[in-house]
Amino acid sequence: MEQPVLNIAPGVEDALLTADDVRAAAERIKGAVVRTPTQYSSTLSAITGADVWLKFENLQFTAAYKERGALNALLQLDEERRNRGVIAASAGNHAQGLSYHGTRLGVPVTIVMPKTTPLVKVMQTESVGGKVVLEGESFDEAYAHARKLEEELGLTFVHPFDDPHVAAGQGTVAIEMLEDAPELDTLVLPVGGGGLGAGMSTVARDIKPDIHLVGVEAQLYPSMYNLLKGTNLPIGGDTLAEGIAVFAPGLFTSRVLREHLDDFLLVGESKIESALALLLQIEKTLVEGAGATGLAALMDNRDLFAGRKVGIVLSGGNIDTRLLANVLLRDLARSGRLARLRIGLQDRAGALFKVAKVFHEHNVNIIEVFHQRIFTHLPAKGLVTEIECEARDRDQLNALIAALRREGYEVKLVETD
Repeated sequence: MEQPVLNIAPGVEDALLTADDVRAAAERIKGAVVRTPTQYSSTLSAITGADVWLKFENLQFTAAYKERGALNALLQLDEERRNRGVIAASAGNHAQGLSYHGTRLGVPVTIVMPKTTPLVKVMQTESVGGKVVLEGESFDEAYAHARKLEEELGLTFVHPFDDPHVAAGQGTVAIEMLEDAPELDTLVLPVGGGGLGAGMSTVARDIKPDIHLVGVEAQLYPSMYNLLKGTNLPIGGDTLAEGIAVFAPGLFTSRVLREHLDDFLLVGESKIESALALLLQIEKTLVEGAGATGLAALMDNRDLFAGRKVGIVLSGGNIDTRLLANVLLRDLARSGRLARLRIGLQDRAGALFKVAKVFHEHNVNIIEVFHQRIFTHLPAKGLVTEIECEARDRDQLNALIAALRREGYEVKLVETD
């Protein structure tokens, strides 16, 4: 199905955003959101060849920067609109941020989610005070229903990104980063609908006019990239970075980003997975896919960032634990520490023992063994064995494979990508 070019929020056609709006938002929300740390990473700097600072927005109460924009929008409602309440369409961090601060301020919050939304996201939103309405099979249908309820119930719709009040709140991230690390000369901004990028780029450009601003999108969802670059890349698929997986970027935010961004990059799924795993291993911090895109872009474009002082926003830390487990195991496989080898054997006593001896000689641990006698191209007296194993590193794994082949075995490494 053809997707719309822009996600237009009514009333933003002529909306403006200034650096003073972002500064005012910073004063408005001060003390009600966490002033998260901006820290230099010696290890990531050594790995990437740039000087890297990380902004830990995954340490917010709801584990995402979205609280900032939601709160700034709520605080600018008049008493009548506060009493009536607000509504949004979201199955992610915007839902939790708006629900949390709305409940804290005594503003009723209704969140419309598709019926297909995982139960855990419904429960997380309800746990911080939001009233969840399940409607439609897709986000577009949920969005349309939220707009309908907005009119019927007299509620105020709070758009997740295409709103200058929301974008101003998100932009406070840049103020804090440049206060804590004034030497930064580059900011890498995760982009989905564009609220975070619009707010941060507006105030960062005002504070440091020569700062280099780079937007990053997931390769599967290049909606803003297409709009700003004039390309027509396909949009859609199962991305780890669902927090920035937007079919249609905002009208207001796209205007702001077109004015301020110096460059725009796309990152693939394997790069996002590797960056997420690296942040957990090196920094001992958990991020969701969208929160890892900045580091993924840096690692995938080292020449572009070499020698620069780069600030990266770890925008959120909400990730399903089962998905996290898969990402970490896949990363071990890519590094050669975990592998599955497909080996052709004769179906006779002692065949597996002889193979196991080679594993033992190379100190590679066997985790699981799978035999296949039927679905194989081998003769009837042959079988295929798949051995899942654990090695120290890629070199040790390669040495094992070479030794098995010297013994006459047909060996194939089962790849993850």
